[in-house]
Amino acid sequence: MLFAIHCLDHDGGVQKRLAHYEAHKAYLAAAAVKTVISGPLVAEDGETMIGSLFVVSADSIDDVIVFNHNDPFHRENVWKDIKINQFIMRIDNRANGG
Repeated sequence: MLFAIHCLDHDGGVQKRLAHYEAHKAYLAAAAVKTVISGPLVAEDGETMIGSLFVVSADSIDDVIVFNHNDPFHRENVWKDIKINQFIMRIDNRANGG
């Protein structure tokens, strides 16, 4: 099953995010829950990171919750708001360069 994880950072959290970025990347690479696509959410300036968005593949939402709670960004309180929802992929244009 696919799940979307939408996380917003605490205000002014860019430095905290950057301090834990390498640990976050290493965690995602080694996790049992597989990341399909992910990246930072950015402010209107198109550069300032304000959160994270993931689409992940897992057997259950419980697995995704554990995955999210073990992420260094969660453990280090980078995110102030987290929403996890099951996701149904209808269109996938990645193979077409989308």
